[in-house]
Amino acid sequence: MNVSLTRDLEKFVHRKVSSGLYGSASEVVREGLRLLEEQDRLKRAYLDEVKTEIAGGLAQARAGELLSGHKVMEQILRTPPQRTKKRT
Repeated sequence: MNVSLTRDLEKFVHRKVSSGLYGSASEVVREGLRLLEEQDRLKRAYLDEVKTEIAGGLAQARAGELLSGHKVMEQILRTPPQRTKKRT
């Protein structure tokens, strides 16, 4: 397989090899592809989770388990904000 890189990406690959962290350009590219694969897996898992939550919400709506938008907003405004972890 032959891959063409932009000049900036080629410099990046050479810097990684020169740093000693990688033994060859192929190792840098393989690591990048592994990371891309992992990122894709995490995105799929997140989307599956969101779809499950949406399906649960739709099931609740179909069962008549709905909340008044006005009451929900009142509750949100009364509830102090909580700190959340940053997503990586």
